[in-house]
Amino acid sequence: MGVLDANQCRPGKKLLHDGELYTVLERAHHKPGKGGAFVRFKLKGIVSGKVIDHTVRAGTKMETADVTTQPMQYLYKDGENYVFMDLESYEQLTIPGELLGFGAGFLTENAEADVTMYEGRAIGIQLPQKMVFEVMDTIENPAKGNTATNVLKDATINTGMTVQVPPFINIGDKVRIATEDGSYVERVNE
Repeated sequence: MGVLDANQCRPGKKLLHDGELYTVLERAHHKPGKGGAFVRFKLKGIVSGKVIDHTVRAGTKMETADVTTQPMQYLYKDGENYVFMDLESYEQLTIPGELLGFGAGFLTENAEADVTMYEGRAIGIQLPQKMVFEVMDTIENPAKGNTATNVLKDATINTGMTVQVPPFINIGDKVRIATEDGSYVERVNE
């Protein structure tokens, strides 16, 4: 951990504030006509996800956090936890399921993800923005005769998660899915 002047805290920097870990989303330096200058921050809690506004005098010392991101490979699920392997040291790390949230539905064996570490423990995980999956099951012709242009149907992908895909997608097709919201991107021809 270090200390950094508030004027030097740029977006993306990790800070400790009131015992919680935050990342700087926005920073604005203000110099009013009267009085001293101040710096206004928009901070997002890395663990909690809440966004707060924080204002300090210019020159105030901010406590920085030593956060690292490591590429890791998903190995298997162990109860409610997920086991990952560090690609450099080959050490295994168990990550609680609640930390993965929605992204857990996109984990396939050997999938790579960036794991954010703080003080030797995982505090976040970032999957690739788009991943390719195989369609294992789908409803055939969900709305026959429907002329709407954005008709979608349920499809179960190889992780067991259900996503929405266009009607022309069939069992065995490979599809690219956005991991942020589970939306269909495109069919993949491999």
